[in-house]
Amino acid sequence: MKSAWLEKNTFHHSAFKDIERLVGEKERRSLRISVCLPTLNEEQTIAKEILIIKSELMLRHPLVDEIVVVDSGSEDHTREIAEEYGARVFQAEEILPHLETFRGKGENLWKALYITTGDIIVYLDADIKNIHHRFVYGLLGPLLLFDTLKFSKAFYDRPITDKNNIRRPTGGGRVTELMVRPLFSMFFPELTQILQPLSGEYAGFREVFEAIPFPIGYGVETAMILDIYRRWGLDVMAQVDLDRRVHRNQNIHALGKMAFVILKTFCSRLEKLKLVNFSQETFDEMIQYTLVKNRFQPETQPMKGLERPPMLEIPEYREKFHPV
Repeated sequence: MKSAWLEKNTFHHSAFKDIERLVGEKERRSLRISVCLPTLNEEQTIAKEILIIKSELMLRHPLVDEIVVVDSGSEDHTREIAEEYGARVFQAEEILPHLETFRGKGENLWKALYITTGDIIVYLDADIKNIHHRFVYGLLGPLLLFDTLKFSKAFYDRPITDKNNIRRPTGGGRVTELMVRPLFSMFFPELTQILQPLSGEYAGFREVFEAIPFPIGYGVETAMILDIYRRWGLDVMAQVDLDRRVHRNQNIHALGKMAFVILKTFCSRLEKLKLVNFSQETFDEMIQYTLVKNRFQPETQPMKGLERPPMLEIPEYREKFHPV
């Protein structure tokens, strides 16, 4: 397999550290830029993320025009803190409220398209403990400096904290290496050049995001890559090395649920592309087992793999962003 894309479309964030140059390109092209943080109980990290982005990329350098938080119903002080530090804050269920309510990261990202104003949208996870403004300008650099690029995705070293609270420098990205990369290798080997397909930090032009469906949960990153690749090809994508990311690690049961949803999303894309044909019905429940009083007890969780359609199909969105 050729690795020309890997060599040509892979960058280090330091290539874009001249933020004034990025501001100049933004202004020359008359673009607006939004940063969106999807949240659920992120009071420990949300203030620092907003503060750094706002101080460095809104006040010191006018690169970002707005910071938007879309919340899934936090039970802590996430929303209050975000408002106090200057973000525009929305509860997901209050955006397009006539639609059936769902809960999940992908739902927040999808609804952000309706309430943000940017021509480019940067999506960042809200649990980054070592947040730095490179997480934003690094992703924006390729989109602002190269006319052919429409979508950029982060990769990084992901330290992992073990059960003894000791942090090891590598070992993150377990679902990627155990499932997503093998699936890409089997069906789309060219996509294995994307080093961390499940990273939660990416940016793209509105015209891309509004034209693709969004799974409401963990499948959103996988679906996004497959749908962009199918519609526009690999050459519109870039990946940026952001050095290192420290965040909250999940236990093996949580990762299993994540893997189930991602696998379901991947299989649905394979069927749409007519690459596979399942001869029997697949099921919508993840079954795991827990040892309770020396007996294994099943835990079953429904996971239907629901998706939102491309935002362009929503009449209210078209009226707001594409009036006739």
